[in-house]
Amino acid sequence: MTTVTRAYAVSDSRRVPRTLHPVAWWVWALGLAVAVNRTTNPLLLLLVLAVVGFVVANRRTEAPWARAFKYYLALAVVVIGLRVVFRSVFGSGVALGDHIMFRLPSIATPSWYSGVRLGGPVSLEATLSAAADGLRLGTLICCIGAANALANPKRALRVLPGALYELGVAVVVSISVAPQLVESVQRVARARRLRAGRSKGLRALRSVAIPVLEDALERSLLLAAAMDSRGYGRAGPATRASRRITAALMVTGMLGLCAGAYGLLDGTAPRYLGLPAILAGAALCCAGLVLGGRRVTRSHYRPDPWRAPEWIVAGCGITTAVLLYASTRLSAADLNPTFSPLHFPALPIVPTIAILFAAVAGFAAPPPRHPHRPDSREYTSRRPEVADGTLEPDPARAPVPA
Repeated sequence: MTTVTRAYAVSDSRRVPRTLHPVAWWVWALGLAVAVNRTTNPLLLLLVLAVVGFVVANRRTEAPWARAFKYYLALAVVVIGLRVVFRSVFGSGVALGDHIMFRLPSIATPSWYSGVRLGGPVSLEATLSAAADGLRLGTLICCIGAANALANPKRALRVLPGALYELGVAVVVSISVAPQLVESVQRVARARRLRAGRSKGLRALRSVAIPVLEDALERSLLLAAAMDSRGYGRAGPATRASRRITAALMVTGMLGLCAGAYGLLDGTAPRYLGLPAILAGAALCCAGLVLGGRRVTRSHYRPDPWRAPEWIVAGCGITTAVLLYASTRLSAADLNPTFSPLHFPALPIVPTIAILFAAVAGFAAPPPRHPHRPDSREYTSRRPEVADGTLEPDPARAPVPA
């Protein structure tokens, strides 16, 4: 262990363990997702994956949803493979002079389907381009998976406005399904190993799938009973007129946000469809949230604090997104390199520093709470110590006099 690692471990052990605010982790992860969306450079994308993996490895808890990050990584690998296979099968317009790796059997397509080629030669440039596109999508999935692994979805439900409470509960339930299934599979597999179950492959599918489905059904029934006992879906004291006004404000506000996003993306659109439409839509949505929140009254027990670590973690994600967005005009060719002609992509300095700055969240966030795991030495017999700190001789091991 190096000196820097020892110093980091000592300083981290002296801090008080606590759970970081879930919104801070989501802001950090969404900032990285925005930064990933601005580049197709595989070196920068791999650097983002390294930063995300470092933060998750150092600041995840022992909760079930925190153990599912490796499955997001596996999903990212599957996405990259599917992207390469689809590009190879459906073709990509191979130009003359490309490096042809192999040729697939080609299938003739009708005239109305002439834009897509089935089979044919597969070039190295097209494969690398498809892998870079798949890597960007896989990195986006890993960023969202990092937020799910670091932030407690149930604690994130507390900070939602009252008007979005029911929608937030549905989102939390849907997000918690995959980690709970992973936990069920691991628990069933552990039980099979304890029972000396050695069947693998398709033979073990039935012995694993049926207990997992039964566990999922039992969890669903318990969740439905808990939601019913807590009055989920109640109408509240709001009148029919207030509910209609709330719905009208929300729908109009969402339409304004969509029109504003279209106005910003389309340069030929009128000016009032850009930033003014977004501001008006945001104002209407906020008014609808405030009006709809009056019919839902919630009490908070021990609310999550927002302190300096939360500001630092959220600021790291926002800073990374802003720097990547600003460097698009400065180094657009390095952020989105082309593989035709074939060349090794460059590593721009400013985006690299911006992505590495996001790793500060792994140091700024407080250490998570881990359950106490008793050491095996606690179960051994302990001999009393004398005044100088040495152990007294064990009478059972004393030499027997002749």
